[in-house]
Amino acid sequence: MEQRMETAAAAPPGIGKRTRKSGSLQRGETLWGMLFVSPMLLGVFILVLVPIVATMVLGFADWNFVQGWNGIRWVGFENFRNLLHDDMFIKSVRNNVIFLLTVPVYMLISMVLAILIDRFVYMKSYFKVAYFMPYISSVVAVAVVWQVLFQPSYGPINELLKSIGVHDPPKWIADPHFALLSIMMISVWISIGFNMIIYIAGLQSIPRDLYEAADIDGANGWTKFTRITVPLLSPTSFFLMVTGIISTFKVFDIIAVMTQGGPVGSTTMMVWYLYDTAFVNLKVGYASAIAAVLFAFVMLITLGQWSAQKKWVNY
Repeated sequence: MEQRMETAAAAPPGIGKRTRKSGSLQRGETLWGMLFVSPMLLGVFILVLVPIVATMVLGFADWNFVQGWNGIRWVGFENFRNLLHDDMFIKSVRNNVIFLLTVPVYMLISMVLAILIDRFVYMKSYFKVAYFMPYISSVVAVAVVWQVLFQPSYGPINELLKSIGVHDPPKWIADPHFALLSIMMISVWISIGFNMIIYIAGLQSIPRDLYEAADIDGANGWTKFTRITVPLLSPTSFFLMVTGIISTFKVFDIIAVMTQGGPVGSTTMMVWYLYDTAFVNLKVGYASAIAAVLFAFVMLITLGQWSAQKKWVNY
């Protein structure tokens, strides 16, 4: 008892008041912080989390939303079993897997262009804007331009091919064998600008001292590229690969404008098939099952990339 009294007596006067005031200030800051972020949290909850949960739940139902809530009929895993025997769904998955090949193609082109523009080209700002314009342009405008270029009878591309001796040029988006390749070419053309800008930012963060030391050691350009540039750009490449692969599973707008999944389903992607199932055929439950599978694909691929990045990404 005497020891506690001595301790209390030894404490500076007013320390208890300062402690209470500090705690009250901290609670006030926390409250105001929650109030400031609450609109964003509410928006995420209503526009993101609730639709995700609703989609997962409706994947186990057979529902035409025109019938209202009373039209919901729970069918368990029937929708997911039907997907295994759905030829169009399997084709859409295959098309999405093929479409993944665009990611390494435009990443490689973007890296080469970024190195050339950053180190060997004058008027850097002009080239940055020129290559970035397709990325920020309207998808509808881009699609119309490429529809004219790919026109089978009198399009500029086929006219050029005929002028150099190709007697039967491809019909491009009108040909089931070339339609997906045509969309992939457009996607590469659109994506180069964004990836190039990110690569240029990554190149400018590499210390010049490393290249000067390599020059002193007698390293040639290829050695500096493989031993300095590529390893130090690996975090940038990892970011672009993750976002690029995710974006390939979200391809919809260019398909909707140019081909509507045709001809004969050759350009049908998972998102387009989901849209067609839900809003054209009004099979919301079946479309929700497609969305759940799409979510699982993206999640597994992303987790796989995060696991593999330890072996090739240098931070």
